[in-house]
Amino acid sequence: MRKILQYAYLAFIYLFLYVPIVVLVVFSFNDTKFSTNWQGFTWSWYAKLFTDGPLMEAFANSLIIAVSSSTIATILGTLGAFAIYRYRFLGRKVTFSFIYVSMMSPDIVMGISLLMFFILVGLSIGATTLLLAHITFCLPFVVVTVFARISGFDRHIIDVAKDLGASELKMFRHVIMPMLMPAIIAGWLLSFTLSMDDVVVSFFTTGPSFEVLPLKIYSMVRIGIKPEINALSAVMFLVSLVTVTIAHILIAKENR
Repeated sequence: MRKILQYAYLAFIYLFLYVPIVVLVVFSFNDTKFSTNWQGFTWSWYAKLFTDGPLMEAFANSLIIAVSSSTIATILGTLGAFAIYRYRFLGRKVTFSFIYVSMMSPDIVMGISLLMFFILVGLSIGATTLLLAHITFCLPFVVVTVFARISGFDRHIIDVAKDLGASELKMFRHVIMPMLMPAIIAGWLLSFTLSMDDVVVSFFTTGPSFEVLPLKIYSMVRIGIKPEINALSAVMFLVSLVTVTIAHILIAKENR
């Protein structure tokens, strides 16, 4: 009886989480524009989606920001995780604590604080501020992911490399990097997903001249849900699912 209740509870949770997504995907193939009743199967909304100029422009902007911010955050996060692991310096534990605080901070708090900072330093709100904002909230996830991997290293490996004459740069490049690569890739994929899906921080840190896909979808939904939005949401869900799955596989592989 206990196992039945456990399975029933898990089934309820999964249904609660995924039934709305399934409904969205199903209705992205519905052959009607204004009715929520099923009128037949069609691919036309996906075809129309890829011929919509403003949507494709917003998607291109999101892709540029996601790839750029993920790459920069991964480079800085990897170096930061290695520095925290390798060196002992004043404020090391405080620095690592602040990384977790950044991860747990509400998006609206981070968005407003970044907006105030950009205004204070005189930066015009647009593509540059959006890129800096995405780097900021992606960076802690990379640091934590890479640090979790590097913490499992045998510290004697570094000592052996130094005894064999390797400099700090050669040791990092030829010894540390190969062992960290799965975690680095996982951190990049997680950052890419976070950047592509972000709404709140992007709302506060970008201007009308540079629109990204999540904000475009939000503005379209406010005047009614169209089948093109269902199709676009289905595509974004698929991309996010594949990205997160790859990241999870890499992290699980390293944990084993």
